[in-house]
Amino acid sequence: MDYFVITSILVFISALFGYINVRFIKLPNTIGLTVITIFFTVIIFLLSYIDDTLLNAERFIITHIDFKTVLLDIMLSFLLFAGALHTDLQKLKEQRWPVLAFATFGVLVSTFLIGGSVYFVLMAIDLHVKFIYCLLFGALISPTDPIAVLGILKKAGAPKKLEIKIVGESLFNDGVGVVIFLTIFGLASGTGNGFSFNEVLELFAVEVFGGLLLGALLGWLTYRFMRSIDDYNIEVIITLAAVMTGTVLAQYLHVSAPLAMVVAGLIVGGNKTREAAMSELTEEYVDKFWELIDILLNTVLFVLIGMEILVLDLEPKYIIAGLLIIPIGLICRYLSLILPVYLFQKKLDFVPNTNLIMTWGGLRGAISIALALGLTDAMERDLFLVVTYIVVIFSIVVQGLTVEKLIKKLKLN
Repeated sequence: MDYFVITSILVFISALFGYINVRFIKLPNTIGLTVITIFFTVIIFLLSYIDDTLLNAERFIITHIDFKTVLLDIMLSFLLFAGALHTDLQKLKEQRWPVLAFATFGVLVSTFLIGGSVYFVLMAIDLHVKFIYCLLFGALISPTDPIAVLGILKKAGAPKKLEIKIVGESLFNDGVGVVIFLTIFGLASGTGNGFSFNEVLELFAVEVFGGLLLGALLGWLTYRFMRSIDDYNIEVIITLAAVMTGTVLAQYLHVSAPLAMVVAGLIVGGNKTREAAMSELTEEYVDKFWELIDILLNTVLFVLIGMEILVLDLEPKYIIAGLLIIPIGLICRYLSLILPVYLFQKKLDFVPNTNLIMTWGGLRGAISIALALGLTDAMERDLFLVVTYIVVIFSIVVQGLTVEKLIKKLKLN
């Protein structure tokens, strides 16, 4: 079975489950597809006691897809560019300092708070794991997932000031989170024995600031090319080329492709670029094209998340650990946001209960699962994969379904 056949099957399943969700269940697509896929996989498990043909077919698909590579090296660039393209750059500029604080200081503090808490929780249930591996888990679970967040917040009715903070943080903190994860991964795997503070700063600077600079260059070049012509077909292709070429360049230069795509998307989607470089027809086609890419990849992605249950080692202790860590992750996120919110709330007129909404609305998603899949066996991969999956599913389904109700209860919508 080649990759075209596997892709065709995934698109077919995504279309089928998407239809079932829209026609009958009527949940937000992100949540509905995840729930339906998990339910479908459980049914296949039960049917396997009679005939295991479907179970073997689903396992074949999952084992032949490198979820980590597919998401982090391919899909994420398209999804982040599409998300950034439809984000209000002017409003983001107004909130740039709190967004920067949330995406850097907040992620770093959350990493250490979660890592330390998880170490003691696991010890309490007789799972003895090295502290640095717990810290590694803290790094992979701390970033909020822009894909999940963008999908849910569109329907939540949050105040625009609050929405731009959550969306802006989610767009940027995954790039920062990946850098923190890779740094700790190097230390944990033994390749970082000689790591110094300067080396960590150098890695951070190259990955983060290199990604930002590359994104700015890509955005500017895309703007210049689009401004010099008036042909919506070619201009759509130019935006597609920017994402694909930019992703390859980022991998070659060892800079953050996600951050590059966010910056490029913000520049291309900004009001000034739209006014100066796009006709109304071009703007409509560019928006519709990237909206379709966003929907298609999101649909396939959340079907894959549901199917990843097949690779889990569902030991009772691992499940207990995952359930215990759900509230720990929420509490640590709340604590990590206290200082940034306190520093900026008066100056930028934050809405009431900003910290609470950002905690409950900061969903974990596919990025955390992809990073967990990249752990080695020595790093307690099976344990942390189960824990990550439980936290992510709770985040997408429970938090995703209730964030709108929370906003209404606090009378913020």
